[in-house]
Amino acid sequence: MFNTLDDLDPDQRVLVRLDLNSPVEDGVVQDNRRFERHAETVRDLSEAGHRVALMAHQGRPGGDDFVSLEQHADILADHAGVDVGFVESTYGDRAIEAIRDLDEGEVILLENTRMTDDELPEKEPEEHAASDFVQTLASEFDAYVNDAYSAAHRAHASLVGFPLVLPAYAGRVMVAEYEANSAIATREFEGDVTMVVGGTKATDVISVMNAIGDKVDTFCLGGIAGELFLRAAGHPVGEDVGDMDLFDEQWEANHETVESLLDERGDQIELAVDLAYEDETGDRGEIEVAAISEKDRPYLDVGSETVAGYDPIIRDSDAVFVKGALGLFEDERFAIGTVGVLEAIADTDCFSVVGGGDTSRAIEMYGLSEEDFSHVSIAGGAYIRALTGEPLVAVDLLKTDS
Repeated sequence: MFNTLDDLDPDQRVLVRLDLNSPVEDGVVQDNRRFERHAETVRDLSEAGHRVALMAHQGRPGGDDFVSLEQHADILADHAGVDVGFVESTYGDRAIEAIRDLDEGEVILLENTRMTDDELPEKEPEEHAASDFVQTLASEFDAYVNDAYSAAHRAHASLVGFPLVLPAYAGRVMVAEYEANSAIATREFEGDVTMVVGGTKATDVISVMNAIGDKVDTFCLGGIAGELFLRAAGHPVGEDVGDMDLFDEQWEANHETVESLLDERGDQIELAVDLAYEDETGDRGEIEVAAISEKDRPYLDVGSETVAGYDPIIRDSDAVFVKGALGLFEDERFAIGTVGVLEAIADTDCFSVVGGGDTSRAIEMYGLSEEDFSHVSIAGGAYIRALTGEPLVAVDLLKTDS
């Protein structure tokens, strides 16, 4: 399917695309799972004696998180256990000089790709391949490695231009993410397949449900999507209250699909039977969905009875895929749904993929071990596209005929 790092000839000059895009707080780049994952690719290339230049992006022009990659180099070096020099240029004279000065095993990180005019416009790969950015850098390298699976749905120059002008290879993250995230479409499982659906971006997960209904035996719902399905089922929830702006717009965009899914696949869809909220004392309160006469407050998690109902479904599954949290897990009071599901998966000998940065963060927050899951994805939009079968342009360009 892909040529990988193991297929590289010895002593290559290698240009590597990573995805190190991270939260930035008060100008400080925050460490996250992406650095740890990409460190394996960087370390393997360095230890093999290749001369390595890394590319990555951070934020978008105009945003508070649109910053230099200087801090990223230090964080990545700590994870990889190798020195990562920073070059304050992407493909200018300083970058070219630093690339030419690389010795065996040395690694440098070039400046934020989005600080170049050629990077961001969505164009056909052939157009990007002809850009000054791609042509200038490509002439300095023997091979291109794409490890940025989480950005692989973007038709940006650093992702789609280089595979047309250099021998292209998949990094460790690219291979692992592709195999796990496409499993729901490509693998056959002996037992039931369950998908846990939540989060705030209901439009995304509804499109997934619509696309892969034939591959999934049971959908367990929570989050914004869960309330929208309850609304379609006739319950007075799934609406904005106060200054909330989460439900009504997504309802207008998706209610026909939601109603159709309930009508055609209702026997596959498990809805919450109770919901949690913040009571007058600031504690967690719970109410049965059947007892709600109007929505007069936000609901911040599925309730305990719902978690108890989802638990045996998960434990009896051969495969479980998670997209989105079932509640506001960052607040311990409303983590019961998300953590309860993750604990059930971790306790079960099933193939499991936890997708999306927010949900995967709950694993670390609540003391769970990544080793208890088959794969914890660092991808968001690319994970959605993989689940729905939509093409990932940067992945497709890496594929070989064999």
